[in-house]
Amino acid sequence: MDELLEALEEQIIVPRSAGTYAAEPLTAPPRKPDRGFKSSAQNRILIRGGRVVNDDRMQDADVYIEDGVIAQIGSDLHVPGGCRVIEAKGRLVIPGGIDTHTHMQLPFMGTSAIDDFYTGTRAALAGGTTMIMDFVLPSRNESLVEAYHKWRAWADPKVCCDYSFHVGVTWWGPKVTQEMEELCQVHGINSFKMFMAYKDVWQLNDTELLHAFDACKRLGALALVHAENGDVIKENSTKLLAQGITGPEGHEMSRPEEVEAEATNRACVLSNQVGCPLYVVHVMSKSAADVLSEKRRAGYVVFGETIAASLGASGSHYRHTCWRHAAAFVMGPPLRSDPTTPGHLMDLLANGDLQTTGTDNCTFSGSQKALGKDDFTKIPYGVNGVEDRMSIVWEKGVAQGKMDPCRFVAVTSTSAAKIFNIYPKKGRIAVGSDADVVVWNPHATRVISAKTHHQAVDFNIFEGMEVHGVAEWVVCGGRVVVEDGEVRVVQGSGRYIPTPVYSPTVYARTPARDAAKAWKKVEREPYTGPVYVANDASNDGTITEIEPQSVKATASYARSSVKVNQPPGGNASGSFW
Repeated sequence: MDELLEALEEQIIVPRSAGTYAAEPLTAPPRKPDRGFKSSAQNRILIRGGRVVNDDRMQDADVYIEDGVIAQIGSDLHVPGGCRVIEAKGRLVIPGGIDTHTHMQLPFMGTSAIDDFYTGTRAALAGGTTMIMDFVLPSRNESLVEAYHKWRAWADPKVCCDYSFHVGVTWWGPKVTQEMEELCQVHGINSFKMFMAYKDVWQLNDTELLHAFDACKRLGALALVHAENGDVIKENSTKLLAQGITGPEGHEMSRPEEVEAEATNRACVLSNQVGCPLYVVHVMSKSAADVLSEKRRAGYVVFGETIAASLGASGSHYRHTCWRHAAAFVMGPPLRSDPTTPGHLMDLLANGDLQTTGTDNCTFSGSQKALGKDDFTKIPYGVNGVEDRMSIVWEKGVAQGKMDPCRFVAVTSTSAAKIFNIYPKKGRIAVGSDADVVVWNPHATRVISAKTHHQAVDFNIFEGMEVHGVAEWVVCGGRVVVEDGEVRVVQGSGRYIPTPVYSPTVYARTPARDAAKAWKKVEREPYTGPVYVANDASNDGTITEIEPQSVKATASYARSSVKVNQPPGGNASGSFW
């Protein structure tokens, strides 16, 4: 790691200005001193001597924070006396992480995720993530707007960091379209998730997917999909249980890799037919990731998210002889047993074929997982990751020489901010950006363990893994919330962050694409040749030729009175209708 940093310090840094991408018809409420600020002095922080890393450049600079925003960046800054100083020499100063995929206290499969919006966001901050994007998932036929308000009521009193929502389209009907519009225009939602799995619960069929994608396109929202073939999964599960395979290994067997790849391809095709940008969540397999890579090269507007679990864990655990251990890894789509999968996904993340990293953090204790002790289909799906994501990506990416710190910042923060239209307020160290800042020590190591993590869940799928990269200091909204390994947070101090529609990163090229792909009518002379119609009088399938001069009159008569006696395509003897 020392050699890596020395090499990075020798790079020539060419400053570039941070463009403003996000339209702001909806804005987050300002930070209030009574939500975590104790005095004006604590509103002022100077991070001194570090290397500032954004997705496009690195520079040695100090960062001055005041009243929740970044006020100055540079050398020899003039700052007020009495401000708090954080010494960052030998450290990287990076934007706070954005976890694009969490499920805090989700009601699911007869129970609720054990990490709620307090323990979940507290753990996120401990690992350097300063914003989460959670999911509102209505029950079938439940109002999407009412579900949104219910989730807000759960989150607002508890969150320790900023957050936003994606909303699930878990059923289809005329009311859904109206509520999607209200969510976009009034409540700051710009992304909707459709499920191709969970048959009879949340799964939409292809026609419903087309309607949902079309609605997203008209609203300027981004369509998200959980890409697995739910029909195949249900059939496979039934067959496995009939054969007596009831343990966690059955979960992976029921959802093989090609089931994810097929659905990923189908989602790309369907969304492309209506010109809707697509974002595939939790890409777990090599073949599904390769589908996205191929489609992006073919010009499709698609984005791919992989998660900490797929980069740092293996599906081999499903065959562990301890049921509790094996069940802890059950998630959908499942982890893959192919040992080359994590490295392949990291390669695609490093080279830009995958764009973001989330966690799908949806944690259940051992006793909750035991709901499925006799039937793998009843094991609540979900794993941890919100606390360890940043270190997993650093360890498997930067420490292995697959990506540089700029790309690390992109895949853990900036790309998410751009895609979901909250950049540069989020995802960048720049004057005017929110003061969500992490002082990252690339030299430090830690060993991941359920004994020391900050989550409520009693298991950690990365147990015993030593990782480089530690968030030594975390500043969230201008407040120091992590220092010296201690997490100091205030419940309810986070804000809901609206995500405006028509993200330039998502929609900038769709008008030109639509124009280039628009259907165009071919102008031609009217046909004046002979027309063949069925001979009603013969009733034997023979045909009569009508001369050109009588085409118009006969055609009119045929439409109103001729009885067709043969089916489309003719009868078995080859007749023609």
